[in-house]
Order: sequence, then C-alpha cells, then structure tokens
Amino acid sequence: MEKWIEELVMGLASPFLLVIIAVTLYTLGKGADWLVDEAVTLSVRWGLGKAVIGATIVSIGTTTPEAAVSVFSAIQGKPGLALGNAVGSIICDTGLIIGLASLIAPLPLNRQLASRLSNVQVGAGILLVLACFPWASPAKLFSQGGVLPQFVGFAFVVLLGLYIWQSIRWAATTSDTEREDATGAEGSPAIVVLMKLLLAIAVIVISAQILIPSVSVLAERIGVPKHIISATLVAFGTSLPELVTAITAVRRGHGELAVGNIIGADILNVLFVAGVSAAATPGGLQADGQFFQFLFPAMVFILIVFRCGIFVSGDALKRPFGIVLVATWLLVTLISYVLSIDMH
Repeated sequence: MEKWIEELVMGLASPFLLVIIAVTLYTLGKGADWLVDEAVTLSVRWGLGKAVIGATIVSIGTTTPEAAVSVFSAIQGKPGLALGNAVGSIICDTGLIIGLASLIAPLPLNRQLASRLSNVQVGAGILLVLACFPWASPAKLFSQGGVLPQFVGFAFVVLLGLYIWQSIRWAATTSDTEREDATGAEGSPAIVVLMKLLLAIAVIVISAQILIPSVSVLAERIGVPKHIISATLVAFGTSLPELVTAITAVRRGHGELAVGNIIGADILNVLFVAGVSAAATPGGLQADGQFFQFLFPAMVFILIVFRCGIFVSGDALKRPFGIVLVATWLLVTLISYVLSIDMH
C-alpha cells in the first residue's frame, strides 16, 4: 500500500500535494480526538482504566500497520528492515514521544500498574537482544551479528497473548482511582464504542500513510537531500500514530492513556512486529553487527532511563523528566548520524 500511495502522490502537482498535506493533518487531529474520546469511554464501560486500554487495544491498532510493513519486508527478503523498524520505533516512542507529551503537561500514573507494565517493557527489549544473540559464535557478535529465529517469532506471538491477558488481570487488581467517574456512564454499548475506536485508529493510520509520502515528495521537490528525508521523515512516520494519540490524550487531560499507549507500543514492537515478522520468515530476522554495536544498546539504554523515571516520579511523569527523555533521544539520534557518516 505504501508504494502505491508513493507512486500516486509522485504524479501530483505541488499545489495538490499541499492540499493533501493540509487535509491529512486535519484528519490526523480529528481522528486522534475521536480515538481518545472512545478510548476513555471504553475504559469506563469495561472498568479497566485508561492506561490498560492504551497499552492493549490502542497500541495493537497503531502498531498493526507497522507489523504488516515489517512482515512484507521480511517475506520480500529484507529481514533487517523489519527488525530495524521495530527497534527504531521503540527508541522514538520512548524518548521523543513520551518526552514531548510530558513537556506539554505532567502525565498522571497509576504507579503500581505503570511499574508492572514498564517491567514488561524493559524485559521485552532485553528478551529481543538475547533472542538475537549468536550464542554459538559470540566472537562474531559485532561483525556478523545474529538472527531472531522463526521458532522464537512464534514464541513471541504466544507471549503477546499472555501479555494482553496479564494486563487485564493487573488492571482488575489495581486501585479504582481512574474509574471514579465510571458511575453514570451511559450511551452506546461497549461493542459499538470498540468499533468506533477501531475506526478512529484506521483514520489516523491511513492519514499518516498518506501524509508521510506526500511531505517526502514535496520536500524532495524543494531541494531537501534524499538522505535527510529518509533519516527523518520516513523513520518518524512509523511512530506518527502514537505521537498524535499521545499529544491529543495529554491535551485533553488523559495523560495515563498516552503512557499506556507508548509502553504498549514498545512491548508490541517486540512481541507483535518483530515476532510476527520472524514467524513469517523461515530463516528468521537478521540482526547484523550494527544492531549489537549501537541499535540494541541504544534501545535498552532508553528503556532503562524511562523505567528509572517511573520509579522516581511518584504519581506523575513531570516536565524535568520529559527534558531528560527528549535529551536522551537526541543523544541517541546524534550518535546514530555520526556512526552512519563514519561508515560511509
């Protein structure tokens, strides 16, 4: 679908591209408003809390297109791209998006639930590194790298089901502070609310998939170098649904939904995106030496910084910690640029 959209927008005149960009920015914003409203309504109907709805249903919705792109990349013989997509999204989601969201306003936390979900988040990242590690020939770690085997991909998919089940169990045993406003909730049945939520996710995802190629083509026409476009817009594009959802949730006073969405998206990038991609590829996903030299250490580092932030933050992620997260993301991005220039 992405290639088809790119071919379509390349044939359009620049004024039409500007109109498409304006329309998709509008639908992104409206879709995010709609998503947040329905997610909050659903959390009230089901009594699960906004963080859990964000960490499960919303995250599955926003990462499904990413999983589809990664699976197709793996099947077409580009397994490194599938794994890089998952790892890059975790770094961007955890550093940039949560950082920006907490700069807009402090993000409320159900400390007990956030700690449990964050433990799973860090554990999933470390599990991915261990699963890719070349245990038979560790000396080749930085030169040849390793592989995420197909059978581990299937195991990740099983763990995905366990994660969703356990998240719901945790939500049922944590305090009811998030659900104080549940009394008097009326309106559509839960199944209708769920369908509206999924439709809102579809609007956001489709808008993002049209917006990024449109901006990319227009940027190229006005003289922005291609390598700058691929290193920023394209990499940023896969995390755009999470970004608009997080910022809208914070703006509307539902910061816990933003935190849940990002933690869930990170876990799903491992268990869902990498897991399904590896399961669909007989040879597994190749993690070359670059992953172990930089990408994996950067991913684990940023996840641990976030976990420490939850540990010290009390009942909210505040602005100073947002600065720490964005600074960490900028540092990681700067180092990756320096390394990529050295390699060329």
